Amino acid sequence: MPTVNSRFSVLSPDFAADPYPYFAGLREYAPVHYESGIDSYFLSRRHDVLRVLTDHETFSTEMLQVRAEPVMRGRVLAQMTGAEHTAKRKIVVRGFTGQALQDLIPAIRTNAAELLAPFLPRGRMDLVNDFGKPLAVLVTLDVLGLDRRDWRQIAAWHSGVAEFITAITLTPERRAHCLDCAEQLEAYLVPVIEQRRRRPGDDLISRLCTAEFDGVAMSNRDVTALIVNVLAAATEPADKTLALLFKHLIDHPEQLAEVRRDPSLLPAAIAETLRYTPPVQLIPRQAESDTEFAGTTVPAGATLFCMIGSANRDPEAFTAPDTFDIHRPDLGTARSFTAAAQHLAFGTGLHQCVGAAFARAEIETVAAMLLPLLDQVRFSPGSAYRESGLYTRGPASLCLDFTPVDGGAARP
Repeated sequence: MPTVNSRFSVLSPDFAADPYPYFAGLREYAPVHYESGIDSYFLSRRHDVLRVLTDHETFSTEMLQVRAEPVMRGRVLAQMTGAEHTAKRKIVVRGFTGQALQDLIPAIRTNAAELLAPFLPRGRMDLVNDFGKPLAVLVTLDVLGLDRRDWRQIAAWHSGVAEFITAITLTPERRAHCLDCAEQLEAYLVPVIEQRRRRPGDDLISRLCTAEFDGVAMSNRDVTALIVNVLAAATEPADKTLALLFKHLIDHPEQLAEVRRDPSLLPAAIAETLRYTPPVQLIPRQAESDTEFAGTTVPAGATLFCMIGSANRDPEAFTAPDTFDIHRPDLGTARSFTAAAQHLAFGTGLHQCVGAAFARAEIETVAAMLLPLLDQVRFSPGSAYRESGLYTRGPASLCLDFTPVDGGAARP
């Protein structure tokens, strides 16, 4: 029977190493867990998480003024409401959906083929560090229209920004480093923004620069914040989910064989990966009034963390929730990348992740390329698997051995 020790902490090394064994006990015995060290409440039941994410008046994103705005260099979509949110979200979403998304597929394939080429003849690759992370950044730079030759530097700056947003606690030294990364990224972006204002192209930055809200063009800081917003939304889910997808399929060889035989099962495998091990584990909100959950009153002004990993394994929503099953009937693959998704990996409601459709297209395109090329794929002997991250979570690395197919040639 699941239990939670009275001295349990989500900040403990044991929870950081593997949070999943704790979720059932939290849902049953401590659905509103209070962490005194950070004066925050953690909600683990799916219906409570759903309530918080869909009631935008009672639960606001005010805490992002402190948690995100200093490194985003301005207000992000999650801080906006009403007409401003609708207008600016529409501009961003258009860069990730419809024809714009279809136009990106060839670039995704080309980037993937170029990154794969050195590793295919060797029969060994770290799917996270050799492939997934650089691919996610390169593809996002294509969306934005930034120089892909600068991807390593942009990735380093973005890493500092992401650390600031996702760290529950930060030392003064790490905080200073993150703020320095944000300032350097902004200094890099401002000349690009000014150039796109003068000579706009077909990229997302140009669309942001030429768009108006209430008849007024967005400032450089407004555009910078949205660019960094897109960097986070497009890179965080993609690289982690791709690695987790292969991890789970290798762990379940019968399901891997099914996906190989029938590629139409790939969207279901991706959707189940998002449910089973969501890359975004925590979504913060602020209570605007005293609110009760499971007999516990959360005071006005308190920070709430919605535990997505736990909500996605709630037996009230999913049968055998701790089992990875690409055939589960209670997931609904067709809606798993929309606001109607049964899982909550992309959040839900007004502030659902803008990169959901893009993440699906990227992961599906790349996985469909990899599966035929990585024959007899398996974990490299001697490699130790480790996940990291409390706020966002994924494999630190995923070293794979495989038998190259077709002479190790990857074709766009």
